[in-house]
Amino acid sequence: MYICTKFIPMFETIALENVTARICRFETESEVVEFHLMLSVDNPLLSYDEQLEALMHAYHALTQKELRGATAVFKRYFLSDAYNQTDGLMNYELESADSALSIVQQAPLNGTKIALWAWLMTNVQAKALPGGLYEVSHGEFRHLWLASANNKAKDSERQTRILFNDYVMQLIAQGCSLSENCIRTWFFVNDVDLNYAGVVKARNEVFVTQGLTDKTHYIASTGIGGRQADAHVLSQMDAYAVAGIHREQVKHLYAPTHLNRTSDYGVSFERGTMVDYADRRHVFISGTASINNKGEIMYVGDVRSQCHRMWENVGMLLKEADCTFDDVTQMIVYLRDMADYTVVSRLYEDRFPDTPRVFVHAKVCRPGWLIEMECMAVKKQQNDSMPKF
Repeated sequence: MYICTKFIPMFETIALENVTARICRFETESEVVEFHLMLSVDNPLLSYDEQLEALMHAYHALTQKELRGATAVFKRYFLSDAYNQTDGLMNYELESADSALSIVQQAPLNGTKIALWAWLMTNVQAKALPGGLYEVSHGEFRHLWLASANNKAKDSERQTRILFNDYVMQLIAQGCSLSENCIRTWFFVNDVDLNYAGVVKARNEVFVTQGLTDKTHYIASTGIGGRQADAHVLSQMDAYAVAGIHREQVKHLYAPTHLNRTSDYGVSFERGTMVDYADRRHVFISGTASINNKGEIMYVGDVRSQCHRMWENVGMLLKEADCTFDDVTQMIVYLRDMADYTVVSRLYEDRFPDTPRVFVHAKVCRPGWLIEMECMAVKKQQNDSMPKF
């Protein structure tokens, strides 16, 4: 267990029956305490039903003690075989649906069948909205989550276009817009080597219609390999927006000494985004890989060197937000080749022994990238000109 000073994230690792829980807790003087929870099953010899039961039992136990009083605002389950596993998972979730729910086939790389990332908060009000969004409210803000959105149009381009068009209308119904209120998106692409180009084309074209260009700004995002139970779904979307936010609260991160603008190679997302409130700063780092500021892949074929360069890039983005890796609350690490897991997991264990994280099998959008990571960070703020979180 690693405890930091007040107002810096505190980390705890808890061993439960067949499950390891990594928890990050962040609090200030304000009412809202945030938790990021990563649950990993320890025993790959258990059946899926046994692993699912162990995970759910662990989650319930934590909500009765370490997470007592906290409300889940977003959950993402990582499955090894969505076709055969989703129904069993939903049997549990439908009994006590308590948050926006994302499910994606990205196999946990420790050899098990299921893992969970959950973001929880205290003293918030949460409810599902009729249009498909999930609302979490406190003070002046309504945090709007979209999870596992999908359709079965003809190809990935059309599916992505429909996803965005529907999402724009959902935001409008809440008095929001894509350009002013959306902070973060995720796209899980079935056969990313084949279908990512369609996702990119649709996103680029929709963004132009919404006033999002390289002269204004884009949205922090991860586009990564992943699928759901229905193989006809080629593009699945999660998204996070904040109603009530003002433009001066949001800043985009570039780290130009290490990274180029994504528009240089025809895509449209921000490397990172930070959002300031009176009492805290949220930082959302997009999927980041081993790349230089000319858009070139660094250390082709060498996952160890790619990992170090990726960390360097993420570190520079965090620095631009006046943060360090000590402020990071959760990490998701994507590996193209599951054979790299042993090497990479040891690198992370040496450098980030306490940070909640999960390693999953997912192809990155450029075949030469062997590893990609995304993360979130939170830092104490004192800015009376901003409203509290």
